Amino acid sequence: MDFQYTDTQVQIAEMIRDFANKNIRPKMMEWDEAQKFPVDLFKQMGQLGLMGVLVPTEYGGSGLGYFEYVTVVSEIAKVCGSIGLSVAAHNSLCTGHILYFGNEEQKKKYLPKLATAEFIGAWGLTEANTGSDAGNMRCTAVRDGDDWTLNGTKNWITHGISGDVAVVLARTGEPRAKSNVTAFIVERGTPGFTAGKKENKLGMRASETAELVFDNCRISDAQRMGEVGDGFRQAMKVLDGGRISIAALSLGIAEGAYEASLKYSKERQQFDQPISNFQAIAFKLADMATKIEVSKMLIYQAADMKNRGVAMTKESAMAKYYASEVAVQNSVEAVQIFGGYGYTKDFPVEKFYRDSKLCTIGEGTSEIQKLVISREILK
Repeated sequence: MDFQYTDTQVQIAEMIRDFANKNIRPKMMEWDEAQKFPVDLFKQMGQLGLMGVLVPTEYGGSGLGYFEYVTVVSEIAKVCGSIGLSVAAHNSLCTGHILYFGNEEQKKKYLPKLATAEFIGAWGLTEANTGSDAGNMRCTAVRDGDDWTLNGTKNWITHGISGDVAVVLARTGEPRAKSNVTAFIVERGTPGFTAGKKENKLGMRASETAELVFDNCRISDAQRMGEVGDGFRQAMKVLDGGRISIAALSLGIAEGAYEASLKYSKERQQFDQPISNFQAIAFKLADMATKIEVSKMLIYQAADMKNRGVAMTKESAMAKYYASEVAVQNSVEAVQIFGGYGYTKDFPVEKFYRDSKLCTIGEGTSEIQKLVISREILK
C-alpha cells in the first residue's frame, strides 16, 4: 500500500494551513475561553468544500475519499482540536449517516445543505443513563399513522444547540429487544424539539456539546431512514467511519504537539545551547515522532479499506485506540518539554493537552475500542 500524499492531499493540506493561520489561529483561544462555537467559520469552510468532503459532487459535495478526509481533519486539528472535532462530527456522523442510509429524496434534500454548511449537522445516539448500552435507550419513537412521536433526551451531542438538522436514533421496540432502534432526521424548529444543557468542558471548548430534548416531537414517516428497527446496525456502520474521524483528529493533535515541541526545543537555550541537544529532550522527540508514524499507518490502512468498501471494524478500532492514546502521550510530553511555559495559555501545548483527552473518550472509550478489537480477533 502506498500511503504517500497525493497531489490532491498536498493541495488540501496547503490550503488548510493557509486558512487556519488566517482564520483559526488568531481567535482559537478566544473561542476556547468563551466556549464559543464559531458558526461563521464553518460557513466559510463549507464554501471551501471542507464540510462535505465525502459527499459526491452530484449532491454538492467535494466527492473525495477517506485519505483526503483524514488530511482535512488532521491538518485542522494541528491548529485547533475543537474545530477539527466539529468538522469530523459534521462530516462523518450526521452527513455520513444520511449519505449511506438516506433514500434518494432525503439525500437530495439534506446533503447539498450539509455539504456547504448551510446546515450544521448533529447526530444523536448517546444518552445520560445508557452510554454505550444503546439497546436500552430511553428516547422513544412511537408510530401514529403516517407520523412518529419522539420523546426523550440525547446527551453529549456535538452541535446540540447550533445544529440545523439532527439524525436521531430512537427506540421503536421493547428495551433490549433485537432490532429495536430506528433512525430519524429531525430539523431544528420542529415543534417539541429543543436544545438542553450545554456542557462546560475541560477541552474542545469551541466545539459545542449539548443535549437534544424531544417532548412530543411529531415528525413524518418520510423523515425515517431505512427500515424500522434498522437504526442500530446503521449506527455501527457510521461509527466505523467515525473511528477514522477521531483517529485523524488524534493524529492532528499529536502532530501539532510534536511540531510545537520540536520548534521550541531548537529555540530554547540552556547552558548556552538549544535544549534539543540534550538527550532527555531528543529521546522524547524521537518517541513522539515514532508514535505519529505508527498512528498514520493504522489510520491509512483503515482509510484504504474504507475506500475499497472492505469491512474494517477491527482496523478502524485499532487506529482510533492507538492514535487517541498517542495524542494524549504526545501532549503530555509537549508540556514537559516546554516546562513551566507549557502550563500557561501563552503557548499552544496546554490546549493540546486539554483537547487530547476527549480523543480517548469520543466515539467510544479506549476500553470500548479494545472490546471491539478483541471481539473481532476472537471470532
